[in-house]
Amino acid sequence: GFFISVSRSMSAADNRMPLIDALKGVAAQIILLHHLVSYGPLSKAANAMAPVTAGFLFDYGRMVVQVFLVVGGYLAARALLGSSALSTIPPGRLIWRRYVRLVIPFAAAMVIAILGAAMARLWLADDAIPAAPTFTQVLAHVLLLHGVIDVPALSAGVWYVAIDLQLYALLTLLLWVGMRFGERAAVALVAVTAMAALFHFNRNAELDAWAIYFFASYGMGALVWWGCARGNALRWLPLLAGITVLALALDFRLRIALALFVALLLALVTLRPQLRIPDSALLAWLGRTSYSVFLVHFPVCLVANAFYARFTDGGNGAALAAMIAAWGGSLLLGTAFHRYVEARRW
Repeated sequence: GFFISVSRSMSAADNRMPLIDALKGVAAQIILLHHLVSYGPLSKAANAMAPVTAGFLFDYGRMVVQVFLVVGGYLAARALLGSSALSTIPPGRLIWRRYVRLVIPFAAAMVIAILGAAMARLWLADDAIPAAPTFTQVLAHVLLLHGVIDVPALSAGVWYVAIDLQLYALLTLLLWVGMRFGERAAVALVAVTAMAALFHFNRNAELDAWAIYFFASYGMGALVWWGCARGNALRWLPLLAGITVLALALDFRLRIALALFVALLLALVTLRPQLRIPDSALLAWLGRTSYSVFLVHFPVCLVANAFYARFTDGGNGAALAAMIAAWGGSLLLGTAFHRYVEARRW
C-alpha cells in the first residue's frame, strides 16, 4: 500500500520550494522500492539478498505517505487561502477542477496499468498481478470511488488518488463554511476537524477509505501554512505540536509522529528562508515527476517481475538487474508521462 502524491494542480505553486521537491522526490523513490520488495518474485529475491534493508522498506516504506499528506495540506491551504479562490469561485467548481486535474492523468495511467498487467500475466502467475478489469472496476476508478466501494485496485497505491480528492474537498468545504464568519473561524473549523481525526478517526483503521482518517496529517500541513503566512506561528506551532504529542502519548502512531516532523520541518524552512536547502536539478526533477512516477511505476515493476521469472535463471545477479531496470524504467516512463500527460493543461 502507499502513497503519493501531490497532484499536478500544485506543481506550479511549489516549484520554487526546494524542500518540497526533495520531500516529494525522495518519498516517491521510497514508495517505488517499497513496492519492489513487497510484490512478486523480485521481492523474494530482494529479501534473500538484503533481508534487513528489504524488511525495513517493507515494514516502514509506506509511512512516507505522511510526507504527501502534510505537503498536500500545506499547498492546498496556500492555494485556497493565499488567493481569492474561495471568495470568487464556488466550492463545487473548485472541487470539480481538482477532480479533472486528478482524473485525466489517473485514467491514462490506469490504461498503462491494465496493459502492463496483461503483459505480466503472459509470463507470470502471481497474486500481485491484477486480473483483467471489469466494467464496474473501471467505472469506480474513473469516478475515484474504488476505495469507497471496495473494488479490486487496478494498480498498487491508487487509493491515494481518491483520498487526495476527498481531502481537498473536505478542506475546501470546511474553509468555505468557516469563511462565512471570517478566516480565523474557518481555520478554527479545520483545526477542530483535524483534532477529531487525530484523537478518534485516525485510530479506527476501518475508516481508511475516507478522508477523515487522514485529515490529521493533511490538516497539520494546512495549519502550518496558515500560521506561518499570517504571522501566528509562535502561537500555533507549539499548540499544534503539544496537542499532537498528547495524542501520541494516548496512542502512539509512528505515521502521526512522522507527519508532525514533516509539518515542523516545513514550518521551520518557511519561517527561516536561510535554512532552505540549495536548489538541485536532480531533486527538482524527482519532485516534479513524483506523481507521474507513482502512477506508472507499478506496471513497470510487474513486467520486470514477469520478465525475471520467465526469461532468467532466477539468480541474484538477474534479480538485481531486473530491479535496477524496474527502477530506471519507472523513472523514464514517469518523466515521459509527466511531460506528455500530467503537465498538459487539458
